[in-house]
Amino acid sequence: MATRRILWLLGIFTLITSYLFAQETTGSYDWRDSSLIPSRRLAQHNEFLNNQYNFPAKPRNQWELGLKVGTFNVLGDVASQFPTPGFGVHVRKSLGYLFSLRGEYIYGMAGGVNWKARTSGFANHWRDAGYVAGDRVFDNYKTRVQDLSLQGVFTFNNIRFHKAKSGFVVYLLGGVGATTYETKTNVTTDGGAKHNFNSIGLSNVYKDRRQTIKDVKKLLDAGSYNVIAENDGDARAKLFGQTLRFSRTLGVGIAVKLSDRLNLALEDRMTFIGDDLLDGVRWQNVSSPGNPNTGRVLTPDNDVYNYASLGLNINLGSSSKSVQPLWWLNPLDYAYSELNSPKHMKIPKPVLDDSDGDGVPDQFDMEPNTPAGAPVDSHGVSRDTDGDGVPDYKDKELITPTICQPVDADGVGKCPCPDESCFDGYSRRGGGDCGIGDLPSISFSAKAYKLSKDAEAVLANVAERLRQNPNCKVVVTSYSCEPSKSAQQLSWDRVNVVINYLVEKQGISSDRLIFKYGEMGGDCNTVDLRSAEVGDEGPNTVPAPHPNLRRRG
Repeated sequence: MATRRILWLLGIFTLITSYLFAQETTGSYDWRDSSLIPSRRLAQHNEFLNNQYNFPAKPRNQWELGLKVGTFNVLGDVASQFPTPGFGVHVRKSLGYLFSLRGEYIYGMAGGVNWKARTSGFANHWRDAGYVAGDRVFDNYKTRVQDLSLQGVFTFNNIRFHKAKSGFVVYLLGGVGATTYETKTNVTTDGGAKHNFNSIGLSNVYKDRRQTIKDVKKLLDAGSYNVIAENDGDARAKLFGQTLRFSRTLGVGIAVKLSDRLNLALEDRMTFIGDDLLDGVRWQNVSSPGNPNTGRVLTPDNDVYNYASLGLNINLGSSSKSVQPLWWLNPLDYAYSELNSPKHMKIPKPVLDDSDGDGVPDQFDMEPNTPAGAPVDSHGVSRDTDGDGVPDYKDKELITPTICQPVDADGVGKCPCPDESCFDGYSRRGGGDCGIGDLPSISFSAKAYKLSKDAEAVLANVAERLRQNPNCKVVVTSYSCEPSKSAQQLSWDRVNVVINYLVEKQGISSDRLIFKYGEMGGDCNTVDLRSAEVGDEGPNTVPAPHPNLRRRG
């Protein structure tokens, strides 16, 4: 019993110190790593990565090899008394985050001496040794047990709702298997003589029972445990001459993680074999006035054995191709990480209503019913380039000089000038003699030259007017706010993108377009289009002045 207590204390001490001083180890894996996924689950993995399936594939996980040592005790009619060591080894494989299978082998040794003398109900080995009525005996035994079992192990605390991982796991186990045992007893001296148990004092006082057991052990040292205890002979199945029994096992354990490869486990398991002869005794001590062969009564309970162990468990397998055994991982790790910092979720872009299709969402649109294709500003209000009160999409004279205002319903002004001199610096409706009329301007975001949807719609309208007026040419002009190289290049880029759109997207001949950039005195973020007048000449393509400074639109 002292040895058992020492082993238990040693196991508990080791467990506590390991838990207190072990460093926190990793407990997750990169779910995007395809090398961790078995080939039979790669289809699911690929569907998950492509957002076609909600659940990631289960990764390949390592095996566990366990080595253990502990105390092995038989709980029967005679309590274990001798030092009772047990040794074990197991292999374990996870089938899920909560359930795993384990195959285990145990070799255990147990022995005991009864403190209470028997005066009747002798087992066969006592009777065969010549003990008769009136003799006093003390039941004793030594047994060797081998146990092979397959167990299901249920882990409980690896699912964590408020913590990424835990340094320990608690588990229950249950299983079935086979047990072989051979029990021997000491009934005579080495010379074959009966022991004189009458010399042993009897007492019912608990503190004296321990002395009784010591005295019996001292007496038994005169003989050997070389007599096979009662085992029903051929009435029971045998394997290599030992009794073979079907077994059922229940147990509980706690494992503490030392590293990603090692953990320490304290475990206790009980095994039931439906047999009352593990300790070689199955007869109650009943009074019999005659021969001890009569009056025997079977003990009501079968024997069971207990194995309490401290084990070192090792994870086997490549860490680059397999994750740790799944009972060490938190299955909620992926879900929580995605909620905190999405890396895989397909988050839809917000769709904002734009009832009039002008590119300005309704909640910001100050003029929510503008006609389709009408140019608007950033607030959704129809543009009025010349400020005459007639929006551009209705204005037949897009740029009316101030002196010609007010205008009529079509945006056409009435100029008081008797000659053409009052139109100096302005573009009049008609733009020369080709009849195309005034053309709109194209606006760009600051430092950008990409055409917006509104700008493309305006240019589509310009292209249609050019088709209707095949004799017209158009001057495309952009401005530079400063004499820097980058400003010159940006001005060139804007003219270039307008001309390219008209030529490549709308099919307008490049010969009808005149390329002008870097002009001064205009809106730096606007490209003006106007009908070419007499004397307007120029190329339709110009090399980029500073191509190394071209930026993204």
